[in-house]
This record gives sequence, C-alpha cells and structure tokens, in this order.
Amino acid sequence: MSNPLERYHCQMALPGFGISSQELLRNAKVLIVGMGGLGCPSAQYLASSGIGTIGLVDDDTVSESNLHRQILYTPEDIGKSKVNIAAKKLQQQNPSVKIIPFNFRVTSKNVMDLISEFDLIIEGTDNFETKCLLNDACVLTGKPLVYGAIYQYEGQVSIWNVIQKDGTYSPNYRDVFPNAEESQVPNCREGGVLPTLAGIVGCMQANEAIKYFTNPEDLLAGKLWMTNVLNGKTQFIKLRKTSMQITSLPQTVETIPFERLMQEKDLFEIIDVRTPKEHEQFNIGGINLPVEELQNHSDYISGCDRPILVYCLSGKRSAEAARKIKNIFPEKKVYSLKDGIQKYNK
Repeated sequence: MSNPLERYHCQMALPGFGISSQELLRNAKVLIVGMGGLGCPSAQYLASSGIGTIGLVDDDTVSESNLHRQILYTPEDIGKSKVNIAAKKLQQQNPSVKIIPFNFRVTSKNVMDLISEFDLIIEGTDNFETKCLLNDACVLTGKPLVYGAIYQYEGQVSIWNVIQKDGTYSPNYRDVFPNAEESQVPNCREGGVLPTLAGIVGCMQANEAIKYFTNPEDLLAGKLWMTNVLNGKTQFIKLRKTSMQITSLPQTVETIPFERLMQEKDLFEIIDVRTPKEHEQFNIGGINLPVEELQNHSDYISGCDRPILVYCLSGKRSAEAARKIKNIFPEKKVYSLKDGIQKYNK
C-alpha cells in the first residue's frame, strides 16, 4: 500500500515545512474566481501541492482564443464550461483534493455566501467590477484576497486584507486603485498578452496562498510585486492604507447574452458606447453614444421608456456605461451586453 504523503515528499523535505505544514494545506479551503490565464496555473499548483478544498468559479465557456494561455483546456473543450472541464482535470491530477465547481457569475447578490466557506480567495478575473466586488466582500468579512493582473508583458501580484499582529489589516485593492471601476485598460483579447506571463503570475498567486497557510511571515501583504517578462525586470512597491472605508458592496451590472438580445431586440433601447469610428465599421444597431460622452445625453436617456441595453467590443466599456447611467438614473433598468460583440464582429 502506497504512502498517501509520498507525493508531497519534496515539499515536506523543505526546512521548516514538514508534515505539520502539509496538514495545514490539507485543511485549507481556497476559492479561485476566474478560470482563465491566471486561474488555470494557480489551480494546478494548488491541487498538486495538496490544498484540501479548492472552489472554482467562472460562468464562461472555453473559446479558441483562450487556448494559448489557459493551459487546462484543449481544442476538444471549446464551447464547454471552463469550471467543469477544469474540475475534472484537477481531480485527475490529484484525486485526494476536493474540487468544487461553481458555474455562475459572481455578483453582489451571491458573493458573500460564496466566499463564506473558504479561508482565502484568489482572483484571476479580467474585469475591474469583479475585482472591486471581491475586494469589498473580503474586507467586509475579514478574508485575505490574492490579487493578480496581467497586461501585454507586465504582471502584478499582491495579497490584500491580511490581518496583522496588531489586529489591523494590510492594504486592500481600493487603497491602491481607488477608482478602479473607471479604468479603461484593455483585456487580453484587445491589448494582447504573452502566455508565459499568465503562467508566471498565476504561479505567484498560488505561491502566496501556500505561504499564507504555512509561512505567513513573508507575504506580499503591503507590497505590490511587479514583473516585466520582456526585459526580465522585477520590482516591489511598498503599499500603505488610506482612510477609505468600505461599508457596503457595489451593485453588480446586470448582463444579457448576445443570443437573448437577438431574440428580444425590440424590447430594449440599444446604445453602442464605442467610438463613432468603431460604430461605423460594425454595429448591431442602436444609437451611438460613446461612454465618455454619456453625461451630455441625459435628456435622451431620461426619455427611454424601455430597458436600456449598452454594448461595446468586450463588455468593459458597456459595464462602465451601465454604472454611469444607474448613478444618474437609479430607477432605470440597465443591462450590459455580456462579452460585447467581439465574437460577432466578422
């Protein structure tokens, strides 16, 4: 009969690690939100290291453009649920680990229940709305959150909201990026990304999780780790708390998939929030009001009797536009087109 700890022998042989640290990992519960370029390597290394329970959250399906960096998936998986495919492969990788797939989108309505059963959260999302939502939920519940971000050749990692010896908490996402929801950084499809960068950052996130449970003295709490894989440079930026208080969760922008919009197009007031040049090149109808100019068209928006559907290329600008409209007209029913029109811009 094989030794159940044999697979962990090399990490248990590390100075100061041993069986006691392995037991800490076995009892740990980690939730990974976003099973893309960061979530895939992070989940693989956490499963291989023996984290006892791993939750996977994503409502997306595998697409061909994912394959160059989302290393858990193959061409045969295209069109299938990311979390279901990932859960199956991770379970094969380490049958002793409990893998729990959550095939839905994280929203302000479900986030508190979702994170309640886990000790630490890892976010590998590519949108600022979810990053802010997870951050605020973790601050309100006192849970640590491992942050990761990639863009072209640059990546960042930190761990937010870690309780310190004096009872205070380390800086969180909003201390460093106070106006993140208003950011216009393109996602991987729009701005591009080197696939190896996703692997490096995802592994660093898994590393922070392992350190949190076994050796928390030298975490990236209060520090932002930054790397550039083009020139090989790595740097640390020291972070500090601000006076900003988080007392409630931001409301999640409701989304509608493209297929539903095509079936119910006449039920919505449709607004393309891209630039006039983008609208002219390709659009799916509706009036063109660029997101930067929405505040100049309040009369038009106030006169909309039907629910409003805003769209852009990827869903990022439309999410920002929906928030802007809701801030001005909280009574309006506003939706963002999920994932934008990038798949249909042909």
